[in-house]
Amino acid sequence: MEDLHSIIDRCLTNDHKCQKTLYERYYGYALKVVFRYIYRYEKAVDVVNDGFVKIFRSLEKFDCTEKEHLEKIWMGWIKRIMINTAIDELRKSNMIPEIGGLPDYIWEIQDKSQGADQRILYKEIIEQVKKLPPSYRVAFNMFVIDGFSHQEIAEKLGITVGTSKSNLAKARIQLKKFIDKDVQEADICSR
Repeated sequence: MEDLHSIIDRCLTNDHKCQKTLYERYYGYALKVVFRYIYRYEKAVDVVNDGFVKIFRSLEKFDCTEKEHLEKIWMGWIKRIMINTAIDELRKSNMIPEIGGLPDYIWEIQDKSQGADQRILYKEIIEQVKKLPPSYRVAFNMFVIDGFSHQEIAEKLGITVGTSKSNLAKARIQLKKFIDKDVQEADICSR
């Protein structure tokens, strides 16, 4: 398997084979990131493809002097681009909530050290987050899962910092209600 640094270098020269390798290697990761924002599979695939176009167009801006952490930094860069592309799509669609099921292979975790329990937990959390109203869902995803500050969320979504904080607080309250309800239902079924 060719190392990431040489693949990126060759992508900079528009080597289509390396671009395809990079795309295929990180497609699943990018799709998982986008699915936290856009739930309709076909639309999410379009957003991922748009995101990869942005990646290849701005690849010369990617700079990593710490070669031992290249993949971690690379994945962070992909994540940022995919999130921004998904938010752009939500903004363009007036944040209309996406609906639809997700194919099971989406939940495959690339890190082999993570087991089935973590995959199930991840899927259950995402299913609960999907139930949130769009504005709460986006604030939760951006702040809790993707690590944006309230200032960054406000700037990206064109809202105030107070609205971002309010949406996050309401999302947490709503998620707690969802989880409490699931726990109660599980208790009733186990009796």
